[in-house]
Amino acid sequence: MVHTGRGRLRIYLGAAPGVGKTYAMLAEAHRRLGRGADLVVGFVEHHNRPRTAELLEGLETVPRRTVPHRGAEFTEMDLDAVLARRPAIALMDELAHTNVPGSRNAKRWQDVEELLADGIDVISTVNIQHLESLGDVVEAITGVRQRETVPDEVVRRADQIELVDMSPQALRRRLAHGNVYGPEKIDAALANYFRPGNLTALRELALLWTADRVDEYLQRYRAEQGIKGTWQARERIVVGLTGGPEGATLIRRAARIAARTSGGELMAVHISRSDGLAGSSPQALIEQRALLENLGGSFHTVLGDDPAAGLLDFARGVNATQIVIGTSRRKVWQYLYGPGVGYTVTRDSGDIDVHMVTHEHAARGLGRVPIRRVTDLGRTRTVAGWLIGVLGPLLLALLLTHFRSVGLPTDMLLFLSLTVCAALVGGLFPAIASALVGSTVLNYYFAPPLHTFTISEPENILAVGIFTAVGIAVATVVDVAARRSHQAARSQAEAQTLSVLAGTVLRGAPSGDGILAALLDQVRETLQVESAALLERRHEFDPWHPLAVSGPHPPEHPDDGQVAVPAGTTLSLVLSGRMLPAADRRLLGAFAAQAAVLAERERLAAEAADARRQAEGNRIRTALLAAVSHDLRTPLAGIKAAVTSLRAVDVEWDEEDEAELLAGIETGADRLDHLINNLLDMSRLQTGTVTPLIRPTDLDEVVPYALGGVEPSAVQLDVPESLPMIHADAGLLERSLANLVENAVKYSPDGVPVLIKADALLRPGEPPRVELRIVDRGPGVPEDARERIFAPFQRHGDAPRGAGVGLGLAVARGFAEAMDGTVTAEDTPGGGLTMVVSLPAVNLPDLGDSDGQPSGPDRHHADRNLNDPGWNDPGRKAEPV
Repeated sequence: MVHTGRGRLRIYLGAAPGVGKTYAMLAEAHRRLGRGADLVVGFVEHHNRPRTAELLEGLETVPRRTVPHRGAEFTEMDLDAVLARRPAIALMDELAHTNVPGSRNAKRWQDVEELLADGIDVISTVNIQHLESLGDVVEAITGVRQRETVPDEVVRRADQIELVDMSPQALRRRLAHGNVYGPEKIDAALANYFRPGNLTALRELALLWTADRVDEYLQRYRAEQGIKGTWQARERIVVGLTGGPEGATLIRRAARIAARTSGGELMAVHISRSDGLAGSSPQALIEQRALLENLGGSFHTVLGDDPAAGLLDFARGVNATQIVIGTSRRKVWQYLYGPGVGYTVTRDSGDIDVHMVTHEHAARGLGRVPIRRVTDLGRTRTVAGWLIGVLGPLLLALLLTHFRSVGLPTDMLLFLSLTVCAALVGGLFPAIASALVGSTVLNYYFAPPLHTFTISEPENILAVGIFTAVGIAVATVVDVAARRSHQAARSQAEAQTLSVLAGTVLRGAPSGDGILAALLDQVRETLQVESAALLERRHEFDPWHPLAVSGPHPPEHPDDGQVAVPAGTTLSLVLSGRMLPAADRRLLGAFAAQAAVLAERERLAAEAADARRQAEGNRIRTALLAAVSHDLRTPLAGIKAAVTSLRAVDVEWDEEDEAELLAGIETGADRLDHLINNLLDMSRLQTGTVTPLIRPTDLDEVVPYALGGVEPSAVQLDVPESLPMIHADAGLLERSLANLVENAVKYSPDGVPVLIKADALLRPGEPPRVELRIVDRGPGVPEDARERIFAPFQRHGDAPRGAGVGLGLAVARGFAEAMDGTVTAEDTPGGGLTMVVSLPAVNLPDLGDSDGQPSGPDRHHADRNLNDPGWNDPGRKAEPV
């Protein structure tokens, strides 16, 4: 048969092992075989289940191939044989199966992909617990981590998915009757993986996953067919949120509606103006989003200038069956501007049900019709504007009367300029007053007949009327421009503040300060308040406690301040010092939302740090067990063998053999003591119980004691007596140096001593320090591994197991850092490794010239070239240890 195109994939998805996936697949194979299909069995595992094995009879089976692995032989599907056979349909059981190493593909689903690409239809099986995205969920339910998984996308691309389901009770009966596992596994399976709760949860996972897949098919079909109407195959409830205070009521009402329908889906949408002019509260939307997510819903934001059209478009796009909106907060007279969102949505919803939910804020809002507000120009400018608007025309009339009027048109222009001046200084109402007073003065003093309110000439009546209208119009335009300028300046300030807030989150906390305290400092500076506090409580009736404060006498309770804004469900941002206008409260809401985010981030960071500490502790404990199981048992075994030999009554030991056995016991005991000391030191460092006693210490007095565990000929000292004293704990420093020297001696070639060299360092702008270098000519350590050798239980390269547990360098660095010192690794010029111990010096009297290098007799210590072969010359005299 010639195959063209890609093959089709059919998958039997099981809720749990034993529900009958393979049985259903084989039954389908017999049905297709009866219809004359060309079908072969590529791989089917019947797990010794009689009824499943019976169905394999009569089906052509491609022989499996044998794959050797680690001295054993395994059977796998012969992919090449199936491709060569080129059937119309191939049965491939256990899609998530991992192939034996050495196979062409690592996973069976990759074998299936090759068959499909060759135009062969495939029927396969998989359990819900093997889907990759559900691995952690299944592990949390059953306590078993599935190592064999298949990507969700592979299963989603299947042309057909058939769910093989069975109630937990029926599956447990099958298991008890021996239809799934052998008798020896039944009790353990029923008591562990196949518990009723586990099976119920797995069944729900399978049903929900399959329902989502069916929904994808439905959405694809509707899109392909251009179907715009709603198909109520699944209840989807969409909540329309405006950012107003009624949002929480709507969400809870919609959640109750969704809970009454099995598998109902809850979504909320906020229609944001595309021009960026938002009339909603950001803080309210944040709180409503958190409530929605707690109730299992999803939040969406859509751009659009028409809220009703945007809400309906979104609802139809997600195939919603119900819409929940609140009754209008508009006043009665505002309906003159239009029917409102609720009426429009109800009228145009079509086959989508609309729920209009009443709430306590109904008919209290101002809707979308703007109410003109007087621009706040300050008391001084307002008073000056009224003086110009009321007294200005009178003073101008006196001036023109005294110096003689130049004509009515010119007089009108002078009065109009005064109106503009009043608008610029005092705003709208002083300008209107100026226009009215000016027109009255013009009529009385300059329009014939003079000194009366009567106008004799019609054109003068028209001129005064035009003057009044133009004055009011100019005043309105100037006021609007001033108001827009004021709003733009305020918006710019708010934008700059929000930009700084976003930058604060991205950059993290300033050095040395808490990020929340820095945020509260910014709140005080921006809003000009006396003090600010971020208060937290876990539950409704718990007392408040400060999470961060700023300023003198910060409030300790939301009632203690002038302004309190909720920041999340458990936080409150409280300010004291002055009341805030409504415009500032909007900015304060952004600060509160940011504070909630930062507090949550700090909490998560603390939890992450704690998790890292616990993980490190677990790693240390695991490594400690490994060390105890081998490195500590090795010297114990040697001691045990030597003691057993000495106590043997059937063997007489001569003095030489007895001394050798006793020396072995002593060596093993010393080694055991050293290992235990390092383990105890590492334990002290891990638990933070190392408390150094820092005092002035002479380095040349500590170093000789640190060399007690090595041969004198293995070490060469270069520690001048003129070195300054250092701040250190003599005991910790001795232990640290001892570990570093023993490590250097261990890796240094035979006959080549380890150089211990000390120098005083004085660099401009830095406190004086003393550096001690332990230099060896061993194999060295690559640069990328120099930090790893200081980690606990790490040994570089092919160090033998008897070389220790890998704690010496970790303890050395830990003790040095406890004394405000450092231990670093460097290359030794010419080959080898140099350990550099840097410790703070007590004082350095006149150690250098202007270049910062030592002067006088000590300069050679700083300038000595380590490439000089004389330092490791065996004939060179070493200082006594």
